[in-house]
Amino acid sequence: MHILVGLLGVAAAVYFFFIRARHAADVAHDVVEMAGDVRSAARRFGFKRKTNVHPVETIEDPNLAIAAIATAFVEMDDLPTKEQRDALDRALRSQLGMDASTSQEATILGHWFVSECHGTETAVPRVSRKLFKLNGKESFEPLLNVINTAVGAGSGELNQKQRDALDDIRRAFRVS
Repeated sequence: MHILVGLLGVAAAVYFFFIRARHAADVAHDVVEMAGDVRSAARRFGFKRKTNVHPVETIEDPNLAIAAIATAFVEMDDLPTKEQRDALDRALRSQLGMDASTSQEATILGHWFVSECHGTETAVPRVSRKLFKLNGKESFEPLLNVINTAVGAGSGELNQKQRDALDDIRRAFRVS
């Protein structure tokens, strides 16, 4: 009897480790797929990584910079809800004239730029300065419209990080 119980224990352990290994393989596949999404989005926008240059400094499309700032802004409010992500997507399409796939890819790249800046608090001022260099004050109003639409889908109220980020954007665009 004790041999039977031991065999059942070994079978359960093997099954447990098999399930964990399969789950780890699924997670690894998802990570590889996510990296592929970022690469394809970067290729679509003509983004090329340069040695010894921060990725934000290589942004050439003002719409991509606006998407990165808006993505960072939404992420400052804990985890963005589906409504906020959808509102951000709609705002990018309506304000910047993007189609659905382009706005999704811009959001993916925007999230990557935020992670390359090591967080939302450093990403907003850095990308805002780059946006101002690219397009001057012309991008200020579309940027604020995109941000307002995305924030309106959430609580509608700004937290302290978001207020500080708005101050950083105003400083970058030299607006008082």
